[in-house]
Amino acid sequence: MELPLEVRARLAHLELELSEGDLTRQGFEKKRFRLLSPYIALVEPQWTQREQLGVSQWLPRFNPAARALHRVQPCVPGNPDALSEWMRVPVPCLAQMPYAVPMPSKRHSLLAQMSVETYTPPDTSSTSEDDGSLRRIARASPTSPSNLLLAPGDSWATRPLRCSSTSSSASSEGPGPSECIASLSTHISSCHRPRTPPYHALPSFSPSLSSAAISPSHTSPFSPSFGHDHAASCTSQSALSPSHSVLSLPYSALSPPHHHHYSPTRHYQQQAISFPSQPPSVHPPCSTSDNPSGSSPTHSMLSLSRESLHKRRPLAESERSATGSASSLVSLTESLEHSRLESRIPPDVMGGTVGERSKRSHAASVRGLPVSHLLGNPELMDTADGVPVNGRVSAKIQQLLETLRMPRRPPLKEFFVDDFEELLEAPQVDPNHPVPQGSESCVTRGEPLTVLENSPTSLEGALQRWGVTASKMACLTSLDPYGKPAGTLTYGKLWGRSVRLAYTLLHRLGTKHQPLIKPGDRVALVYPNSEPITFALSFYACLLAGLVPVPIEVPISRKDPWSQQLGFLLGSCSVAVALTSEACHRGLPKSSTGEVVQFKGWPKIIWHMTDAKSLPKAPKEWTPFICEADLDTAYIEYKTGEDGSVVGVTVTRRAVLAHCRALTQACSYIEGETMVNVLDFKKDVGLWHGILTSVLNMLHVVFVPYALMKVNPSSWLQKIYLYKASTACVKSRDMHWAMVALQEQLELDQDKELDLSSLRLILIADGANPWSFSSCDAFMTTFQSRGLRPDCLCPCAASPEGLTVALRRPLEDSVVTSGGQFSLSLHDLSHRVVCTNAAPGQAQINLQDLGSPLPGSLLCVVRPDGAAQLCREDEVGEICVFSDVAGLSYYGLPGLTKGTFEVFPLTESGMPACDRPFVRSGLLGFISNGSLVHVVARTEGTVEVGGRRHSVDDIIATVLAMEPAKFVFHGRLSVFSVTVLHDQRLVVVAEQKAEVSEEDSFAWMTRTLQVVDSIHQVGLYCIALLPSNGLPRSLMGGVSAPEARRRFLEGTLHPCNLLMCPYSSINNLPKPRQRQPVEIGPASVMLGNLVAGKRVAQASGRDLGHLDDDPNKKSLYLSDILQWRSQTTPDHMLFLLLNGRGGVAGSATCAQLQRRAERVAAVLAERSAPHPGDHVALLFPPGINLIVAFYGCLYIGCVPITVRPPHPQHVSSMLPTVHMVIQVSQAVCVLTTASINKLLRRHEGGDKHEWPPIIDTDDLPKKRPCQICMPTGPDALAYLDYSVSTKGTLTGVKMTHGATGALCRAIKLQCELYPSRDVVLCLDPYCGLGFVLWCLTSVYCGHQSILVPPVELETDPALWLSAVSQHRVRDTFCSYSAMELCTRDLGAHTDILRSRGVELSRVRTCAVLAEERPRIPLTHSFTKLFRDLGLSARAVSAAFSCRVNPAVCLQGTAGPDPTTVYVDLRALWHDRVRIVEKGVPHSVPLMESGKILPGVRVIIASPEHHGPLGDSDLGEIWVQSVHNASGYFSVHGEPAPCDDHFCARLSFGDTQSVWARTGYLGFLRRTHLTDASGEPHDALYIVGALEETLDLRGLRYHPIDIETSVLRAHKSIAECAVFTWTNLLVVVVELDGSEQQALDLVPQVTTAVLEEHYLVVGVVVVVDLGVIPVNSRGEKQRLHLRDGFFADRLDPIFVAYNM
Repeated sequence: MELPLEVRARLAHLELELSEGDLTRQGFEKKRFRLLSPYIALVEPQWTQREQLGVSQWLPRFNPAARALHRVQPCVPGNPDALSEWMRVPVPCLAQMPYAVPMPSKRHSLLAQMSVETYTPPDTSSTSEDDGSLRRIARASPTSPSNLLLAPGDSWATRPLRCSSTSSSASSEGPGPSECIASLSTHISSCHRPRTPPYHALPSFSPSLSSAAISPSHTSPFSPSFGHDHAASCTSQSALSPSHSVLSLPYSALSPPHHHHYSPTRHYQQQAISFPSQPPSVHPPCSTSDNPSGSSPTHSMLSLSRESLHKRRPLAESERSATGSASSLVSLTESLEHSRLESRIPPDVMGGTVGERSKRSHAASVRGLPVSHLLGNPELMDTADGVPVNGRVSAKIQQLLETLRMPRRPPLKEFFVDDFEELLEAPQVDPNHPVPQGSESCVTRGEPLTVLENSPTSLEGALQRWGVTASKMACLTSLDPYGKPAGTLTYGKLWGRSVRLAYTLLHRLGTKHQPLIKPGDRVALVYPNSEPITFALSFYACLLAGLVPVPIEVPISRKDPWSQQLGFLLGSCSVAVALTSEACHRGLPKSSTGEVVQFKGWPKIIWHMTDAKSLPKAPKEWTPFICEADLDTAYIEYKTGEDGSVVGVTVTRRAVLAHCRALTQACSYIEGETMVNVLDFKKDVGLWHGILTSVLNMLHVVFVPYALMKVNPSSWLQKIYLYKASTACVKSRDMHWAMVALQEQLELDQDKELDLSSLRLILIADGANPWSFSSCDAFMTTFQSRGLRPDCLCPCAASPEGLTVALRRPLEDSVVTSGGQFSLSLHDLSHRVVCTNAAPGQAQINLQDLGSPLPGSLLCVVRPDGAAQLCREDEVGEICVFSDVAGLSYYGLPGLTKGTFEVFPLTESGMPACDRPFVRSGLLGFISNGSLVHVVARTEGTVEVGGRRHSVDDIIATVLAMEPAKFVFHGRLSVFSVTVLHDQRLVVVAEQKAEVSEEDSFAWMTRTLQVVDSIHQVGLYCIALLPSNGLPRSLMGGVSAPEARRRFLEGTLHPCNLLMCPYSSINNLPKPRQRQPVEIGPASVMLGNLVAGKRVAQASGRDLGHLDDDPNKKSLYLSDILQWRSQTTPDHMLFLLLNGRGGVAGSATCAQLQRRAERVAAVLAERSAPHPGDHVALLFPPGINLIVAFYGCLYIGCVPITVRPPHPQHVSSMLPTVHMVIQVSQAVCVLTTASINKLLRRHEGGDKHEWPPIIDTDDLPKKRPCQICMPTGPDALAYLDYSVSTKGTLTGVKMTHGATGALCRAIKLQCELYPSRDVVLCLDPYCGLGFVLWCLTSVYCGHQSILVPPVELETDPALWLSAVSQHRVRDTFCSYSAMELCTRDLGAHTDILRSRGVELSRVRTCAVLAEERPRIPLTHSFTKLFRDLGLSARAVSAAFSCRVNPAVCLQGTAGPDPTTVYVDLRALWHDRVRIVEKGVPHSVPLMESGKILPGVRVIIASPEHHGPLGDSDLGEIWVQSVHNASGYFSVHGEPAPCDDHFCARLSFGDTQSVWARTGYLGFLRRTHLTDASGEPHDALYIVGALEETLDLRGLRYHPIDIETSVLRAHKSIAECAVFTWTNLLVVVVELDGSEQQALDLVPQVTTAVLEEHYLVVGVVVVVDLGVIPVNSRGEKQRLHLRDGFFADRLDPIFVAYNM
C-alpha cells in the first residue's frame, strides 16, 4: 500500500530529529508506531506453509526413546550425514543464501589449469587428527546450486555480483572491476564496525530498520525476526532485490526441546528460525540516521548484524500487538522505503531512457560534473577524478561513489595523535563478559589400582613369561593391502627374535672394544604402518638391551619439512642407529652409491635391517637382564606442535607399567582376548593398547594397515567378525566410513551377515573432536541390530604428556548413569566459562563426559596461562595428571620440561594443593560430578582472538556443516591461525571438488564466513579452496595443519579459489585521524621555531659567478655558442653515438653539427616557411639527428618541442600520445626521419590522427644556409618541455633562452665539465634534465658526450657499462630503467664482464636522473653487484628535477658524499619527520638527492598555509633560481592554469621573494659535514610527490612505501603499483611465475600492507609482467594503470576483492 504524503513527511521529520540527537531512540519508536498504527491493520499477513504446519513439522526429529546410558539417537535414522545435524537447525536455508559481494575474477587460462577431473577414493586413515568429518559424497543436501541464482527479471539490486570466469577484457557481459569495487565498498562501509557485546537490549522493530532484502528462495536465518515472545531488528542488508524481504520467527519459539540423552560426544544446538516462502516487499533504507548502532543499513549479507542474534529483549504488551502481523509491517516498510530509495539507486548508464538519464544527471551533478557531458555521450562517463571509464562498468563506479559518499556509521570521536607514535587500538574487553562463579575445584582421585599377585613387574618380564609358558599363543597378526594375513607372530617367536636382535644391537654393531651403541643410547625405529611385527620385535629388543627406542615415521623425501623436524628430534636425542626393515630400506631415497641419502637436518645415521633372516643367534650363555620397572627411560614418543615442530616425550619404565596396569583394569582385559587395531602402533593409543598392554595381558592383536583401509573401509569390521574380536581401537571417522561402505555392500548382497556380538569394547581415540559423537550414534543405530552392545562405545582422553587421562568403562545394561551431559553456551565457553543456561538465540554445544580418571591416577584442572592455579568448578582449564602415570620430560628441553612436567597446583590463597608434581596434559576441560572428565579442546587446537579462545575442531565442524558433500572434497579441510597486527586471525583451507563451479564455490565461502561469524562470533581472515588432494598430507594420510599453515605463510599453497576478509576480522586498526583546519599565524610559527631552537629550513647552492673562458661573455644563446665553437674548434668532437654492438653509429664535431643544423634550418624555412616563434615538433629516435634538428630550429627562430616517437611494435598505444603532444603544443610542422614519416602516413586519416606538415630530414640537399634569427632577448622562448607525470598529467613548460644558458652554466660548475672531459649518457633525451644533458650541455661546455640510447640496452645490457669502461670516463648519467636493467640482467655475470676488461674504478660520478624519491634498494643493489668491477659506493648518487626546474640537485665532483638518514614511517603519515637509527621498526631510509646546484635557492614551506618551516620539518619544496621555467604552456591540453606554481610567495617572513612550487614533499637537514667552501652542508631529502600521496584514514601515505612492502611480500612479485579509488586501496602486482601462483600473492600482499602500514587492501589485481605502465624515466604511471583497470583493459590473471 502507498502511504499518504503527509505521513511520509512526518516520518522524514522524525528521522531528522533522531539523527540530530533531538529525539531518543525510544521516543522515535513510539512516535513512529503511533503514526503507522492506523495503516498496519490494512495489510493481511501472509504465512508460509511451514509456519502453518508448525515448528515440529520441519525441525529435525529426535527419537525420545532412551537407551542405555541415555544415548542420543541419530537425528535422522539411517542418515550418514547425521553428524552435521547440529548445523541443520540454525542454518537450514543458508545453503540457498545469495551473496552480495564481488566475486573474484580469473583469467580463462587460469581456470583451465586449476580444473581437476580426477576422483580420489575416500581416505580412511585412522591416524589423522585433522581430516575433519568424512562424509559420503552421495549423501548431498537437497539444496541445488541453481537456487543461488536470482531470476533474470529482478532489478539492479537483485543481481548477484558475479564476474566472468573468462578474461575480463574479453568478456562482454557481467560487471567489470569498477562494479565489483562498488559492491565491495558498500560492504566495507557497513561491516567495518566495532563488535558489540551480546546481551544488550535492542529497540523494537521499525520499518526503516527492516532491511534484509532477500528473495523468496534465498532466505537467511539472520534476518529480522518476529514472533511470540521476541523481536529483533537486523541492520544488515543484502545487495539483492528491494522488492523481496523475509521475516523469521524468534529463536526461542522454534528451539527444539533439550534432550538429556547420552552421547559419546557433543552436538551443537542453536535456536531455529522459520522463513516465509513468499514474503512481501521491502526497500532498503537510504539514510543512516535510522541506525543508532552506527552500522550500515545498506550493507551486504556477509556483514551479519550481531544484534539480530544476541540483542534480544521481551516486548511489551503494546509492542507485541504491533508485531502480531509481521507481513503488514513488511508491506508498510516497502511503501516507506520506496520513496527514499528512488534518489539512491545507482544509475544505469547503459540504457537510454529518460529515467535512466535523469538518474545519471543527478549522479553527475553530485560529483560536480556537467550534466550535458553524460547526456551527450551515454557510452562514456567521467568519474570523480575526470577519468573516462567504459560505460559497461560505469554504473557500479557510480554506485561506489554514492555508497562511499554517505557515512555508514556515526563519525568516530575526535582522535588526534599529537606524538609520533601510531599505536594499534587495544582490544576492547567486554565488561559484561561471563566469569566463573563456582567454588574452587579440588584434586580428583581415580579408583584404586588393583595389582594382582604374581603379576609381571615389567613388560620384559611379561614377554618372557608368555614367551615361555604360552609360546604357541598368537601375539600379532598383520594384514596385507588385500585383507589377507601377511604374517602371525606368536609370543614364543616374539621373545626369541627379540632376544636375538637385542644381542645383535649390543655385540654385533661396531667392534668389540668400541661398540656402536651401548645401554642407555637412543635408537630410531623407522617402520611403515604395514609392518607391526618387525616394529614390535625392534621395540622389545631395545627394552631387553637397555636401549631407548624412538619410534618415528618413514621420511618422505630428502628436503621434506616434516622429515627435517624429525631430524631435529633425532639430533637432540643423539641417535646414531636407525632400525628398519628390508622392505622399508629399499623404499628410502638412495644416492648414486646405493646408500641412503643424508636427509636434511638429520644427524649421521647408520641403518640396520632387523628382518629375522639377518639376525644371528645369540649364545646360549647370553640372556638379557630383566629387572623391575624403574625410573629409567623406556621410550621416547614424538609429538608434533602447532607450528610443526617436533619434540620427544620421555616415558619411564615405571610409568609404562603403571599405565598398562591401569588400562588393563579400566578396559577389563582378559588373557587370550583378540583385539583389532586400526590406529598407528607407533604412538598414542595404538602403541599403548596394541603393543604394550596387549603383551602385558597376552592379547592377540590384529593390525589393519592404512593401505587396506583406503581400499576397504569396512575391513576392520569384517576382521572383528572373522576373529571374534572382543575389543577394537578405532577413530570415529573409521566408524563412519566403515558404516557407509558396509551399507553399500549389504545393498548388493542382502544375505551377507555380520555379527558383532563378540565385541564388548570399541575404544574411540578421537579425544575432543566435536563430530565424532554423531558418527558414533549413527554407527550404533546401524549395527545395533547386528549384535552391537549399546554400551560398547568407550571414548577416551589422551595426550603424549599425560598418556591416558580418562576412559569411559564398558558398563552393564542395568547400570545407568546420568549427569554427564551438558548443553553449554558456546559464547561462554570461549571465555572458558561453563554455562548451562545459554541466552536465547545463542549457539549451544552438547558436551558428554569421557569417563573417569584411570585407576590410581590423580587429576586436577588448572588455568592454562600463568601460574598453575586451580580453576573453579564452572571454569575450563588444563587437565593435569599425577606424574607417576604420565610422561617424564621433553628430551633435551629442560626449560619446556619445567613448565609442563613439574607443575604444583596452587589454591586461591597461593598454597600448594598437593605435594606431588603434576603434568600438564595439553587437554582443556573440566570435571563434573566429582569424577567425570569433560574435554573441550586441546591447548594446541585453540586460537585466541580478541581475548576469547576458540576451538579449531569446533570451527571445522561449523564449516563442514555447510553442505560439505557438495563443495568440500571428502571433508578435507584445515583451520589454523596466523598472527596479523598482534592478534591471531583464523584461516580456513579446504579441498574443493572438481565439479563445483566458481560461482558455487564463492557462494559457499561467503556463507561459511557468515555462519562462523554468527555461531562463533569471530571473523575469518581468509578462506582458501584447493583442488582435490591439494592439502598437504601427513605421513599417515591425514591433513597436515602445520604444513598447510607453513605453505600459507610462505605463499606456496596454490589455492584455486580465495576469499580474504580483512574488514570483518581486523578490529584493532588505529582510529582514523580527522584533520583540523590549518589556522596558524606567522607569529605562531616563528615562536614555535624559536622555542624549538630551529632555523628556517632554507639552503642555497654556490653563486654562479663568471669564468674567464665562459662563452657566455660572448653570447647568451646556444645558437651563437655553437657557431663560436665551430669557428674556434671546428674539429673538436662533441657527440659520439653508439649502436647495440658497441660500435660507433654516428658522430658530430662542432663544424659538422653547425653545417647539418644550417641544412635543417634551410629545409625548414623552404618547405614550411615558419614565422619566428612558431612551434616545431621534433620526432626523432635518441641520437644525433635530434640534436641537429633542435639547433636547426633555433637558427630560424622556431621553438623546438622534442617528442618521443612511437615504437613500431606499440604504434596503436603510443600514437595517440604523440598526436596529443603535437596538437596541444600548436606545432606548425613536424621534423622526423623517413621511417617515422612512413609510419605516421600509414596511420593518418580521420579525426584522430591529422598531422601538420611532416618534413623528412634524412637526405637533406646542400643549400645555401639561411640567415640566423637571433632571439629577441633572454626572456624569449627557447623550447617547450613536455612530459607526462606519474599521475598521467601531460604538462608543457616554457624554457627561455636566459634560463637555458643559466642551467647549462650551473651544471658546468657543479660537475666541472670542460672540453677535455668525456661523459657517457644513457637516459631518455626528450624532457627534463635528460634532454638538457643530451642536447645542450655539450654545446655549452664543450665536453664530449658519448650517447647510449636506452633502447639499445635491451639488445646488450652491458653496452652502457662497457662504454664507461672503454672510454675511461669519470662522469656518467643514467636513468633508473637503465640501472634496473643492468642489475637484473648482469648481476650474475660480473665474472664475464671482468674477463672482457670492464673496469669501473675511474667513475667518480654515476648520477641517476629522476623526478621521485631516490630508490635506495636499487642503487644499493647496483653498487653491491658491480663492486667487483671497481665501482665505488660513493660514486652512485641521485639527482632531483621537477617540472618547474629541470635541475635542482645534482651530485658534483666537490663536496661531501651523499648521506642517508632513517626516518620513522609512521611520522611521515602525520606529515612529520623523526630521525631514527638504522634497523628500528618502521624505519625508512632516505638518501640525499645530490647537492643543490649553483644559483638555486631552496626553502621548505607548508603546503597548507604557505609559511616557512623549520629544519627537519616535512613540507613542500620551493625553488628560486635563474633557470626556473617561466610557466606552463598547457596542462591536459587546456590553456595554462592561473595558479601560483611559478609565482608563489610566502605567507609570512620574506613575502617579497618569488618562488616556484615543485609539488614535492621533502625536508632540509643540516649535517655535520662541510661543503667545498667550508660552510655547513644542508642536505635535501625528497619524500615524494604531493599529487601522488594517498589520503587514507586521515593520514598521508606515499605509494613508494606501500609498494616497497608489497615487493617484499612474495618472491614472485616482480613489480607493483598502488592507487586509490575514493577510500579503497587497490594494489596491482606483476607475477613473475606461473599463473597457478597468482592466488598465493593475495594473502601475502594483504598481510604485508596490514602489518607495515595498518591499511586494508581493498582490491588485489595480479597481472602479467610488463603490464604496469612506466614513463620514459622509469616512473610508474599509476593513473593510466587505474584507467586501464576500470576500463577492463589489463587482462588480469586474478582479481581479488577483499571483504
